[in-house]
Amino acid sequence: MREPSSTRTPTGDPGGRSSSAQAFPEDPITDKPAAPAPEAPARKKPSKVRAGDRFFKNLTTGAGAFIVALIALIGIFLVVQAIPALKADKANFLFNHGWSTGDPANMSFGIADLAEVTVATSVVALIIAMPVSLGIALFLTQYAPPRLARPFAYVVDLLAAVPSIIFGLWGILVFAPAIEPFSQWVNTTFSWIPIFAPGNVAPNVRGTIFTAGIVLAVMILPIITSLSREVFERTPTAQIEGALALGATRWEVIRTTVLPFGKAGYIGASMLGLGRALGETIALAVILLVPQGRNFDWSLFDGGATFASKIAQNYSEFNNPTSAGAYIAAGLVLFVLTFLVNFAARSIVGKKLR
Repeated sequence: MREPSSTRTPTGDPGGRSSSAQAFPEDPITDKPAAPAPEAPARKKPSKVRAGDRFFKNLTTGAGAFIVALIALIGIFLVVQAIPALKADKANFLFNHGWSTGDPANMSFGIADLAEVTVATSVVALIIAMPVSLGIALFLTQYAPPRLARPFAYVVDLLAAVPSIIFGLWGILVFAPAIEPFSQWVNTTFSWIPIFAPGNVAPNVRGTIFTAGIVLAVMILPIITSLSREVFERTPTAQIEGALALGATRWEVIRTTVLPFGKAGYIGASMLGLGRALGETIALAVILLVPQGRNFDWSLFDGGATFASKIAQNYSEFNNPTSAGAYIAAGLVLFVLTFLVNFAARSIVGKKLR
């Protein structure tokens, strides 16, 4: 008769413990076999970098370095070319309003007037374009159905592909005559306000900063609208749905969630539009009239020239290196100003989109 299996002991184990107990000694606390110690993972050999990855990395790094070097070289070129003209300048370059560079031996020029006209046209354009762009971006992202928003966005973006000369010709030949009655009414009714006083191209109210600013607003509209739309679309869906669940109206959702989330991106987009406006050349060269008798006096009905339009209108003087250096010096100021504005805008947009 066999003994019960529970009382049998394995052969060769004088203490009566099983082979598993021999392999894994008992835990002194629980009297149970301890778990086996985990084996150390085998070291993986470092994978070799593929030749294609190395080539692509070097290519992209070189492309980035090339752009930075190119910007630096442009700045150095402008500085080197502008120094002889600045030495020959008999006036204060930063604060003089006159511009006389016809005689290389007797040059007297300054950028005060150019800077004021550039800032005035850009500010007028920004004041008009910012609220319009905000309304379009909110409509496309919050109100319009997708089947309408998508083609409408394409139409707005298409404005950025229209050449500047087309905007200039449209502005002076079509838009300026159409808006002339309104410009005359504003000029006559509010002439007691300095910014609406008769300008230095009176009685002409067509080729003025007022007209140029409106045309420039149309040109920068797609830039501000496109970037603002991208930022508003990134508003967290949970926040929008939470506001709707609490009974908020569509406008309250926009005011409490969309606008606070996209405010920094909207400001950055507006600054990028400002950078575009500062450097506009051909359209303003076509629209703005040359002043008669006095310089720019901060009236919207003044004529004048911006940095870029001044350079474009006087290319005939570039045959002399010293005279050309005066315009290169003005271009250097515009280069630095535009670079700073765009750098600030990219920083704001980049921080918000991360």
